[in-house]
Amino acid sequence: MSRLHAAVRPALRTGAAARHVPLQRLLLGTVLLLALLLATACGDATQGKALPPGSTVLAFGNSITYGTGARPGEDYPTQLAALSGWQVANAGIPGDTSAAARERIEAALAAIRPALVIVELGGNDFLRRRPAAAVKEDLRAIVSAIRRSGTQVVLVAVPKFSLLGAISGRLPDSEIYAELASEEKLPLVAEALAEVLSDPELKADPIHPNADGYRQLAAAIAAQLRQAGLLTAP
Repeated sequence: MSRLHAAVRPALRTGAAARHVPLQRLLLGTVLLLALLLATACGDATQGKALPPGSTVLAFGNSITYGTGARPGEDYPTQLAALSGWQVANAGIPGDTSAAARERIEAALAAIRPALVIVELGGNDFLRRRPAAAVKEDLRAIVSAIRRSGTQVVLVAVPKFSLLGAISGRLPDSEIYAELASEEKLPLVAEALAEVLSDPELKADPIHPNADGYRQLAAAIAAQLRQAGLLTAP
């Protein structure tokens, strides 16, 4: 508090000395000081706390998390465990929707007690043409439940299937993931799944990766977790 008083005190002086200082300069200095103090106090809200090797992580999602299209042990959670040194529990359920997952997240948290949850959901909702806004709110509720438990959370963006994407061969992420990550100050794994599902050589079928696809997905997730400060393993 004494530093703040010392920095702001010149702007509060009265008398002849103050009259020689332009008002705009005083206001600008005060605004810049307050902005610097706020930035220092808040930091980057999307940066996470690094998890040491051996930490328990929950991969929470649908068939992409489960590993449909590859053999056991080739799913992305297993391969992420090898890359990170974490203990990654696979809570993927084929066919799961964001609404169904919303109902099971608290039980999964209680059973696993993870330090981090990686959420990958929404693909089945899009295939069923469920409104994106409803999917977004289900994901928000899942994020809120995770945070209430005191656990860190990362969101994996899921591509939307579109005519343009089918023609160009490049599937874009649904906009709801970037929106939600911005609104909730979440680390976001962007474009990793879209890149895999845009490459026929990395797919077992039109909507699932093969073993190579899951390997690339795990590597991309690990790289973005490093950028977010959550993973320190090389």
